[in-house]
Amino acid sequence: MIKKATLLASLTAALMLGACSKDNGQNGADAGQKTYIVATDASYAPFEYMENNQVIGFSHDILKAAGEKEGIKFEFVNTPFEGIFANVGKGDSDVALASITITDERKQQVDFTDSYFEATQMIVTAEKGSDIKSFKDLKKRSVSVQTGTTADLILQDLQGKDSANIKRFETMPLAFKELEAGGVDATVGDNGVVQNFVSNNPGKKYRLFVDPEFPKEQYGFALKKGRDDGLREKINKGLAAIKADGTYADIQAKWFKQDESAASAASAK
Repeated sequence: MIKKATLLASLTAALMLGACSKDNGQNGADAGQKTYIVATDASYAPFEYMENNQVIGFSHDILKAAGEKEGIKFEFVNTPFEGIFANVGKGDSDVALASITITDERKQQVDFTDSYFEATQMIVTAEKGSDIKSFKDLKKRSVSVQTGTTADLILQDLQGKDSANIKRFETMPLAFKELEAGGVDATVGDNGVVQNFVSNNPGKKYRLFVDPEFPKEQYGFALKKGRDDGLREKINKGLAAIKADGTYADIQAKWFKQDESAASAASAK
């Protein structure tokens, strides 16, 4: 967290009072329009990641387009996934965007928008794990995951919460590096991210597959539990609009091109 000088303390408090959204305070048509802060784990290509010091990706473009339909402006701030729900809960940001799977457990912490993407978990192995054929085969194998993700949770269910064979990393790129280095037998993550990694490493002998037992997952944008200023409703209305007018399909085609498997079931639902 960036430390602020004492002389700026009163100004910071005034800006953050009541909400983390910002008032642009400019003259003209945009005067008084709020800019909402979006906490983004920008390490999850092609959904959200950094390029030239800017957050880009499929999820970024979807939220931005939905906001534009409702006249909403967003500012995207790179934020570690592990603390992203607490970040929203404390009011440090207005929305969490991190390819977040909607679950009943997470609904106890935050409120979700409507789903904007359907995904599933995927397993990728190198030569060291060439004998792995199913998720159950990972029972006693070493596996890298991103901390706190769905992959982390399902591995805990399979191996036990304190299993030393679950190698947790702050980001998916670090989890993939462990696989590349031969430090684990497999990596588990969301299918779009895993396939993006394999596509960008065509010279490596990686093998990937989806276990038939993996359920479908829905991504949503998260907001503070009980927030009632209408922001979630506006985002939902914007999502419905971009699905109806073809904007969603255009963004999907931009990020997943013709690789239908990478965007499996990414239908506008």
